[in-house]
Amino acid sequence: MTVIDDPQAAPTTPVVPGPLPPSVGGIPEARSYRLKQKVLGPALHTDQLEHQRLGKPTALAVFASDALSSTAYASEEILRALVPAIGFLAFTAFLVPITGVLVAVLVILVFSYRQTIKAYPSAGGAYIVTKDNLGLLPAQVAGVALLTDYILTVAVSVSAGMAALYSAVPFFYPYRVPMALGFIAVIAWGNLRGVKESGRIFAVPTYAFIVSMFLMIIVGVTRGVMNGFATIPPPDGHIAIGTGVVTIVLLLKGFASGGAAMTGVEAISNGVPAFKKPEAKHARQTLMIMGVCLGTLFLGISFLAAKYQAVPSEKTTVISEVARQAFGGGPVGHAIFFFVQAATMLILVLAANTSFADFPRLASFHADDAFMPKQLTKRGHRLVFSNGIIALAVAAAIPVLLFQADVSHLIPLYAIGVFTSFTLSQAGMSVRHVKLKEPGWRLGLFVNGLGAVTTLVVTLVIGWMKFSHGAWFIIILVPVMVALLMRLNKQYEHEAVELIHDVDDAIGTPVLPRHSVLVMVGDVDRPTARAIQYARTMHADETRAVHLAADPEHALDLARKWEQLGLTRVPLDIVDCPDRRIERALLDVVCEELSGDRTEVSVLIPKREYKHFWHRLLHDQTSRKLAKALAQVPHANVTLVPYHLGSIHISDEEWEAFHASKQPHH
Repeated sequence: MTVIDDPQAAPTTPVVPGPLPPSVGGIPEARSYRLKQKVLGPALHTDQLEHQRLGKPTALAVFASDALSSTAYASEEILRALVPAIGFLAFTAFLVPITGVLVAVLVILVFSYRQTIKAYPSAGGAYIVTKDNLGLLPAQVAGVALLTDYILTVAVSVSAGMAALYSAVPFFYPYRVPMALGFIAVIAWGNLRGVKESGRIFAVPTYAFIVSMFLMIIVGVTRGVMNGFATIPPPDGHIAIGTGVVTIVLLLKGFASGGAAMTGVEAISNGVPAFKKPEAKHARQTLMIMGVCLGTLFLGISFLAAKYQAVPSEKTTVISEVARQAFGGGPVGHAIFFFVQAATMLILVLAANTSFADFPRLASFHADDAFMPKQLTKRGHRLVFSNGIIALAVAAAIPVLLFQADVSHLIPLYAIGVFTSFTLSQAGMSVRHVKLKEPGWRLGLFVNGLGAVTTLVVTLVIGWMKFSHGAWFIIILVPVMVALLMRLNKQYEHEAVELIHDVDDAIGTPVLPRHSVLVMVGDVDRPTARAIQYARTMHADETRAVHLAADPEHALDLARKWEQLGLTRVPLDIVDCPDRRIERALLDVVCEELSGDRTEVSVLIPKREYKHFWHRLLHDQTSRKLAKALAQVPHANVTLVPYHLGSIHISDEEWEAFHASKQPHH
């Protein structure tokens, strides 16, 4: 080690690191923030959260689009399960009855969730209800099952939207995957702009779909009653039409396939805090409106599909065949048909909006209880859970890519998660009624108990019928994810216990009598001068500069400059580092300084801050590596002293002098 120290040297003017910084108002915003403002709009203050609440019309568009959109493919999924086995008997005898049973399940669910919202007016989703009444572990099962279903909802919705698009315009079929990913990005962007903003953006397509479906049902039924229901010839590429016998297993398979129509029913109970006051009243009313619309549309579409005998195919959807038949030919009929297809495509795509409204909120509940990363609890630029929105968009893109936006491959993964959460939620409400025995608890117990039993049966049927088609993956994934969340929770709990362990003793620990400041020096430059200036303000017992000499010639040149500039008031230690392991060399220096257990060491590391991201790629991250090396050394404290490159103006004369100094000397 070489020490350059001349206490008798006459003090000279120190290197000035630069002008004083401007006022806060004079410092420009970061480029990333300016871009965020352009893309998402100005930041919303926390006190504006109250004004982001939704009225019933907007809330119906935000929270009911998933459930309502499922009517566009639920009847088709029943037919896909039945037609290959029993052929046209599926239309004449079983499609409408199976739909009727599913609508009965819907009625039970709607009244069950009305009880849930009444009991939990602040937030009555499956996670909260299950945690409150059944415990944390069942709550994780309910939450993970629902989060998984939300991811699949986005994937299924945008894929079904693409199917509606290429049913009307076959040209788009080869581009379905990139277009589906593009729609996910657009919906995520809309939600990052805020709950109220996304509701306004997506309300028009939701109501257009509702109007177009009711119009299709009314026109189709009216024309059928007046002129008879003409059957549709099977389209090109239609699925196989079987001639087998009816079995209970086959009917259960059709029932399980149609269960997709129930997804999204729970969304309103999860989103109660987003409603205008009184939240619970408005949420229950919206839930009833959604239930009536969903049940009516599901029955109406199944009725017309049965009468028209619309056979599913790979290139056209059942609902497009029904619409084409209902409205007939001619310019007006074709115009209305394309309007229906456009509305169907938009509602199917925007059904993903329900997941984007609920997934981030549910993930924040998990994170509040330390079962998911804490970043999910933070509200972003527009008072939404931005990290949750981005996480959902990324997660939903994966199945779209894996299954090439094919609805028939995604549907088997769908619904089992949401029915699992239905069952746990209703079971939790039943336990609550028994424990609290509030007024009217017997009626509530009957409603929620019936809901629990019904959804349990549906869950088992879906799991059994869809197991070999992909449901096995969800059945395995949910417990694996729950195990990971439980492990994450243990880590958070361990950290929390350690942070509060013997706080009084830690505060009362005697201060070490000696303070030493070490300034890391790579070269004699402005960042080093700034760090030395800061070190001198600390008034430590000892202040030293340290250079880790991986290059002996550079170290000698540094020592000469140190003396020439009169910096010897701060001694310079040159530490040999022939193996170039500068992190280890610094550890040796600091540990030597700490020997004797009487010294608190502060290590100041100059850090260059660059104006542009790509500038960082041109330089190593030595300062961060040094800081990380000292992170676990007791009584070694690291401060990164920033120097902002580009903060001063370089004159032409200085540029010429710099280039001249680089010319070889003869």
